[in-house]
Amino acid sequence: MTPEVALELFGRAFYITVVMVTVIVTPSLLVGLVVSVFQAATQINEQTLSFLPRFIITVVTIMVTGPWLLQQVSDLFVDLMLQVPELLG
Repeated sequence: MTPEVALELFGRAFYITVVMVTVIVTPSLLVGLVVSVFQAATQINEQTLSFLPRFIITVVTIMVTGPWLLQQVSDLFVDLMLQVPELLG
């Protein structure tokens, strides 16, 4: 296996990891921002008010995008397994 091939495999795995994290975290960040603005406007400093909506939106996001994310990881794994004979020489 050449360094170029190893870097290409690592790059694909890293890209999928970044996409997965972005897809899961971005909605939670947006909901957190909205809740924070609401708390600042109303001067309510309840910790569960900021935690529960973010938790719910994160779980919903995982439920909605989970099959797609799993398919992306599965495709990477299958491609890697199909390349094993070529990688070993």
